[in-house]
Amino acid sequence: MLRHVTGIRRLYDYRSLDSRASLEVAIDATNPDIVIPCDDRVVWQLHELYGRRPYLRSLIESSLGSASQYGIVERRERLLEVAQALGIRVPETRLVGSEADVRAWFETGPTRSVIKVDGTCGGTGVQIVDSEAGAIQALGRLARSAGLGTTVKRLLVNRDPLAIWTWQKHGQAPITIQRFIEGRPANAMFACWRGEALGSVTVEVLSSEGATGASVVVRVVENPEISHAICALTRRLELTGFCGLDFVIDGATGSANLIEMNPRCTQLGHLVLPGRGDLVGALCTRLLGRVQTEPGAPIANEVVAFFPQSLLADPQSRFAGSAHLDVPWEHPDLVRELLLPPWPDRHWAARLYHHFRPPRSTPTVDFGDARRMDVAETSGARSS
Repeated sequence: MLRHVTGIRRLYDYRSLDSRASLEVAIDATNPDIVIPCDDRVVWQLHELYGRRPYLRSLIESSLGSASQYGIVERRERLLEVAQALGIRVPETRLVGSEADVRAWFETGPTRSVIKVDGTCGGTGVQIVDSEAGAIQALGRLARSAGLGTTVKRLLVNRDPLAIWTWQKHGQAPITIQRFIEGRPANAMFACWRGEALGSVTVEVLSSEGATGASVVVRVVENPEISHAICALTRRLELTGFCGLDFVIDGATGSANLIEMNPRCTQLGHLVLPGRGDLVGALCTRLLGRVQTEPGAPIANEVVAFFPQSLLADPQSRFAGSAHLDVPWEHPDLVRELLLPPWPDRHWAARLYHHFRPPRSTPTVDFGDARRMDVAETSGARSS
């Protein structure tokens, strides 16, 4: 996609056999003032480089925040423990590494739960379960999800340059089980600098790719509980750069429950809001010490349909028709590219693979009413 965006001076390729070294090469070649990761795994690679390359430590802390907090940022259960101590509402969460751990979780009786693998995003590595037996099966599937066979598939078919690195790290990826909260998802992205929150965008999800997948249509909202969580966690974890928080709004009480943090850019940072500008501008203003050029025209509609997800969704969300369609018109080549099938799927390996194993369809889920979502077990991954 970046090859279809104007204004980029140079691109550096991730080399799949040693992706972390590729990241280090790009940093050395550009001597940046700040590194902005857009993938959780890149954050973990930066954490590794902090430990292995002392000469990069100042840059990495200037980009991500205090290294003393990296251990919390990397582990979902530790992050939620810290959040709870700060007065942030969180669902009960526990590490599970065996069938015995799952049985202990369900010893008081069946309860709907969510099993997650750390370090995944976009709904991958997430399964909703209703019973002990279903949870044990899900645990086995998730534990196998980064095996050698899956790694080869992701490398050759999905063209994922971090597939090998992810496989090598798989044994260290914790799996958690979390109490399911009946309600609708909400997301927030915020810009921060040395423990100070500079600005944020909060949305409630109206439609998503499956019950646990990426957002398709959202509504911009103000939520005091989420605002408190942003400020409290930014200060406690001494964060810098861009981060996202995922919540579930309890359908019965309306309370916001934090379920995880994404220590990277999410899909909200470019939205220009009336009277507030955008998050990139907020961080640039702090870095450069002066107000930046006025951003583009603010969005006039509080409901935003992401492009191209909302156009390609099946079935179409009932909210998309009245939403602001978030099309990057200033990059016409990018618009054309986004309307094509994902570029890995155009490669011969993907076409051959999907001839024998057609991709699974992920139906769009709407959260716009109080209907109970009777989804027993699902994953938001399109390409798993």
